[in-house]
Amino acid sequence: MQFVEGDKWQAKSESLNFQFRQVSATRGNIYAADGSLLSTSLPFYRVVIDPVVAKEEIFNKGIDSLAYMLSSFYKDKSTDSYKRAIKDARANGKRYLILNRRQVGYQDMQAMSKWPIFRNGRNSGGVIFEKVEKRYRPFNNLANRTVGYINEDKYGAGIEYSFNEYLEGQNGKALFQRIAGGSWKPVFDAEDVKPDDGFDVLTTLDVNIQDVAESALLKQLIAKDAAFGSVIVMEVATGKIKAIANLEKNAGGRGYGENYNYAIGDQGLTEPGSTFKLLSMLALLEEGKINLNDSIETGNGTFRFYDRIMRDAKNGGYGTITIKDAFEKSSNVAISKLVEENFGHQPKKFISYIEKAGLDQPIGFQLKGEGAPYFKNPEDKYWYGTTLPWMSIGYETKLTPLHTLMFYNAVANGGKMVKPMIVQAIARGNKLEKNFETEVIRKSIASEKTIKQLQMLLQGVVDNGTAKNIHNADYKIAGKTGTAQKLIDGRYTQLYYTSFAGYFPADNPKYSAIVVIDSPKGFAAYGGDISAPVFKEIADKIYAQDLEINVKSQPKFQFADMKTDEFPFIQAGKVDELQLLCNKFGISNHYNNEGDESWVKSTVSNKSIQWKANKVEAPTVPDVSGLSLRDALYVLENKGLRVVYEGKGRVRNQSMSPGMTIYENIVIKLVLG
Repeated sequence: MQFVEGDKWQAKSESLNFQFRQVSATRGNIYAADGSLLSTSLPFYRVVIDPVVAKEEIFNKGIDSLAYMLSSFYKDKSTDSYKRAIKDARANGKRYLILNRRQVGYQDMQAMSKWPIFRNGRNSGGVIFEKVEKRYRPFNNLANRTVGYINEDKYGAGIEYSFNEYLEGQNGKALFQRIAGGSWKPVFDAEDVKPDDGFDVLTTLDVNIQDVAESALLKQLIAKDAAFGSVIVMEVATGKIKAIANLEKNAGGRGYGENYNYAIGDQGLTEPGSTFKLLSMLALLEEGKINLNDSIETGNGTFRFYDRIMRDAKNGGYGTITIKDAFEKSSNVAISKLVEENFGHQPKKFISYIEKAGLDQPIGFQLKGEGAPYFKNPEDKYWYGTTLPWMSIGYETKLTPLHTLMFYNAVANGGKMVKPMIVQAIARGNKLEKNFETEVIRKSIASEKTIKQLQMLLQGVVDNGTAKNIHNADYKIAGKTGTAQKLIDGRYTQLYYTSFAGYFPADNPKYSAIVVIDSPKGFAAYGGDISAPVFKEIADKIYAQDLEINVKSQPKFQFADMKTDEFPFIQAGKVDELQLLCNKFGISNHYNNEGDESWVKSTVSNKSIQWKANKVEAPTVPDVSGLSLRDALYVLENKGLRVVYEGKGRVRNQSMSPGMTIYENIVIKLVLG
C-alpha cells in the first residue's frame, strides 16, 4: 500500500491532520465622544507546551524550576505534579500539552516568556502562548445596553451588534496540525493570511452625562419601587445623543439592571399620554382657529364623547380657563374638546400633522431593533368616534421615548427636526473610514409663529403648571409632563406610565431630554411628581458642569483697591500654607476641624477668616473651585483625572460636578479667572 497507493493515502493523511483554520481579527474599540474607552478587546493567553521540542540539556536543566514556577503561579497543583505531567508528555511524544486552562494576561505572558525552557521560545523551548481575546469595558456597566454585546452566533444588541460589520474586521487563516487528543496547534506556513483588524467606533455619548442620568434614574426607581425607567439626553442643534439609560427590576425583584433598551426598542412602544398634547396644540395653532388667550369650558372635569367619559386629573375640574392655562394644567377635557371641535369632521387633517412632524414612521436610528410607531387611520375598522379625542391626549397610539424626544427637540430647535444619532465616526487609527453628519429630517415642522407659541407653552408648564415643582431660579426649563394609565389585557388599570420631556436652558436650548418611569408605587404617581424631578436633577448637574451654558463669575480682587479694614480675597487652598500667610500679615484666622483634612475653603465671620474643610480625599470628584491651578492639578491628577484648562488665576468653574463618580482617564476641564 505504501508503494502502490502511497501518494493517495499521504494526501488523505494531510487533509485530515492539517487544515487552514480561521484566525480571528482583533475587534475594534468603542469610544465615548471625548475618546474615553467604552469597550475594547484585551488579549489573554492559553499557555501550552510542546515538550518534545527542547533539547535534552535545556529540558533537564530547566524542568525543576519551570515546574516550581508553574505551581507557584497557578496555585492549583504541586511542583511534582507539573513536572510529572510535562515529563510524561515528553516521554510519550505528546506534542501539545495545555499546562492550565486558566488564561493569563499580557503582562503575565511577558513574565512567563522569561521562565526556564520557555525563554528559549517556541522553536527551541516549545512554549506556545495561544491568544484569546475578551471584550472589556473600563466603565463596567455604564451604558451597558447601549454599548451592547454580540454572541458567537453574531446575534446581540446595541452598538456592538449594530456596527458589527465594522468592528469585527476581516479574519485571516493559518495552517494548523491535528495532534493527539484532537487538539490543533498552529504551524507557520507561507500561505498564512494575516487578519485585518476591525474599525473603531466613535460614539456621541458623554460618560459624565451618562453617569448622571443613570444615577438620577436609579435613585427614583428605587424610591418609587417602579418597574422600569428610561432617560435620553440629546444635543438640540446636532441630534447627538449624550446619554441613554434603561433600568428595570432584575428577576426576583433584587435591584435594577440594564437588560433592554426601552428608550428605542419595541418593548418601549407605549401610549405616551399628555406629552402628546404638544402635537395637538401644534395642529390647533397651525390651523389658526384658536388663540391661546381664548377661554375653554372644562366644567367639573368630565365630558362625554359618545359612550365614554373624558376626565381631568383634578377632582371637580378647572371650570372656565384659557387655552394656555389648559395646556399648562394638562386638562384632558380642554385639549380633547378643542381637537374634536376643529378636526372631528376631518380627522385625516389631524393625522396629516402627525405625518408632517415625522412621528408616524421609524426614525431609521443607527441601532438595530427600533420600534415602529403606531397610529390609527380614520379609514381603519378600529377607528371609532372616540378615537380622535383620546388620541389628542396621547392614547390609542404608541410611540417610543426616542420619537417623543425627537419631536420636542424640534420645537427647541426652532422647528428644525434633526435625526437622533449615537455614532459620529468610524475609523482605524488616524484613518477616517466613515463620518456621520447631523441629518435634517424636516426643515420646519410648523410655522415660526407656532413654534414660538409652543415654546412659550412649554416654559409655562414649568413656571406655572404641572411641573412648577422643578422651576429653577438659575436657569429656565421648558417641558411637558405626561401620565398615562397602562392598558393591560385590554383594560386600563391603576398603573401609570409617567414621563417628562423638555429642554434647557429654555431661552437658549442646548440639551433636550426625556424621562419615563413605568408603574411607580405610592401616592401622586404623576409625571410631574415622578419623572420631572429626575429631569431636573440631570439638568442641574449638566448645567453645573457645562462651561458653555454656565460660566459663573467670581469677584476679582485687586490689591491696589483693598482698604486697610478689608480682608484679602482668599478662596481655597492648603490650610497650613494659608494659615502661614494670614499669620504673617496679622490676619485673624481659625480652623476648628476635628479631622485631618488639609484642604480648606474660606468664609469671613466677625472680622476673622474661618477655614472650612474641603474633603478632596473622598473617592469622588473633588471641589477645586477657588484653588490655584497648581493646587487643582495636584488634587485632580492624584485622583487619575486628566486636566485641561483655560484662562488664568484661580479655578472659576469645573466641568465635572463635585461628588461625581471617578473613572479612569476621564478628562475634566477647568476655567480660570
